Amino acid sequence: MEDDHQVPLKKADPGHHLFALPVDEDGKATEFRPFSMASPHMRAFHLAWLSLFSCFFSTFSIPPLITVIRDDLHLTETHTSRAAIAAFLGSIFSRIAMGPICDVLGPRVASASLSLLTSPIILATGLVSSPNAFIAVRFLVGFSLANFVANQFWMSCMFSGCVVGLANGVSAGWANMGSGATQLVMPLIYSFIISAFNFPSSTAWRLAFIVPAVLQDSTAVLVLTYGQDLPSGSYRRACSSEKASKNKDSFFEVLFNGVKNYRGWILALIYGFCFGVELTTDNIIAQYFYDRFGVNIQVAGTIASSFGLANFFSRPSGGLISDLLGRRFGMRGRLWGLWATQTVAGLLCLLLGRVDSLWGSILVMCVFSVFVQAAAGLTFGVVPFVSKRSLGVISGITGSGGTMGAVITQLLLFSGSKYSKQTGISLMGIMMVVCTLPLSLIYFPQWGGMLCGPSYKRDLDPEADHYRLLE
Repeated sequence: MEDDHQVPLKKADPGHHLFALPVDEDGKATEFRPFSMASPHMRAFHLAWLSLFSCFFSTFSIPPLITVIRDDLHLTETHTSRAAIAAFLGSIFSRIAMGPICDVLGPRVASASLSLLTSPIILATGLVSSPNAFIAVRFLVGFSLANFVANQFWMSCMFSGCVVGLANGVSAGWANMGSGATQLVMPLIYSFIISAFNFPSSTAWRLAFIVPAVLQDSTAVLVLTYGQDLPSGSYRRACSSEKASKNKDSFFEVLFNGVKNYRGWILALIYGFCFGVELTTDNIIAQYFYDRFGVNIQVAGTIASSFGLANFFSRPSGGLISDLLGRRFGMRGRLWGLWATQTVAGLLCLLLGRVDSLWGSILVMCVFSVFVQAAAGLTFGVVPFVSKRSLGVISGITGSGGTMGAVITQLLLFSGSKYSKQTGISLMGIMMVVCTLPLSLIYFPQWGGMLCGPSYKRDLDPEADHYRLLE
């Protein structure tokens, strides 16, 4: 079945001939060249993923050093699990707020402002002296992950509908590598401070947090200095012109239209058990290998880093697979691809908790990382087609579902000593498989669902355009 919901290309405006990339009539790029620095489109892409990369690096800079921190601050298992949950709760609140902020200020200012506001918090990690202060810092640092919303918003401003899915997938995937890079780099920084300056362990881990804070500030300055909201320039100026020339739905109409769309809530559940599981794994995987297999902190960090670094190709691959299945089988192909990928990821997660050998666990973890991250990319291969009028609301609901899933899995499975970490990982896999089943309930009248075809032709329904990606 040929895909009947692909977005047609707009004809390029002759006035846009100065752009390095081919563009449509709105100046949005119709090609995606990830290794180009062409201004303004590809420059915005690189600034967006680097900015979000630094936020992931900061947020997850604590877990690879948690074994040292917990001994110094006398943290219990309950303290560390509550701190992990707090980081995700901060992300939920900030992601909900970031959408309207992008609407008002534009993605460039919103992204840079968030990075500049949260970098002092990660620096303050080195000043904590009690379990409660540690939990509070993790909560506030988690706010930086709302940069994801600005990242995806910025890509939608710069790239046409024919490539925006791929741009979103690569931008988010490369940025997510920050969670893996920090697992590798932070133990090395900690060890370097001890060996080079002969500082005690209790001082070395505190000084190590200067690095993520400086990185976050540096990327924010780059975004403000070299970034551009839209191909035409200022986002706020463009919005003012648009409001003057068009009658648009009110904010509350757009919000209500998105909130009442059940498809968005199902996708939030799905995303909660792919990206949410990924976040939880980022939080516990280094400590898991350290405690279960007795490796040292540097080896544990190196192993854990491979999980996050897989995002370089796995999440973009998910978006690409979604597009390929969409062209061949339509929306039903996108849904089936998402279900199959996430189900396999759940089974691999179940297996990860049952493997007793170090090398076997590393192998299963690496394969699991590819599938769970690809599922996140496949999820956002469906999101743009849920609602035209409320695309931002649907994206926000789905994105918040990811961090809510992390809160749920962390709270139920890794809080306190009710379950061992290996048992918690296996139970998390079972939850993934079960919570992916509601995907079969998503149905588009004009495209069908997983279990049945469309009920009518799209071109006969004047409202069908609300389910297409905004052209």
